[in-house]
Amino acid sequence: MRLLLVWLINAAALFAVSWLMKSVEISDITTALIAALVLGLVNTLIRPVLVLLTLPVSVLTLGLFIFVINGLLFWAVGSSITGFYVAGFWSAVGGSILYSAISWALSAILLKE
Repeated sequence: MRLLLVWLINAAALFAVSWLMKSVEISDITTALIAALVLGLVNTLIRPVLVLLTLPVSVLTLGLFIFVINGLLFWAVGSSITGFYVAGFWSAVGGSILYSAISWALSAILLKE
């Protein structure tokens, strides 16, 4: 049940990002649900490998390169799903930061333990 709620929170966060940023577009609720699922899988499976591979660069930039990784993954998901559009790299970086912040805030409010 908790996993389903987290998935819905992430889909709502994607809708909020598309509402706040004109450079990120989501066509409908089905696209938001699919994009939230794919983003969750990408962040679970691919992101740790990329973070590990780019560890020297992340250390040199004091962790700021993680924003680049998150933006690239957000942009890749936006490019691969029909109905989810991200205008460019910097839009993806901004969208991923906003997505993370909104998702964190909604989770903190709705998933009190």
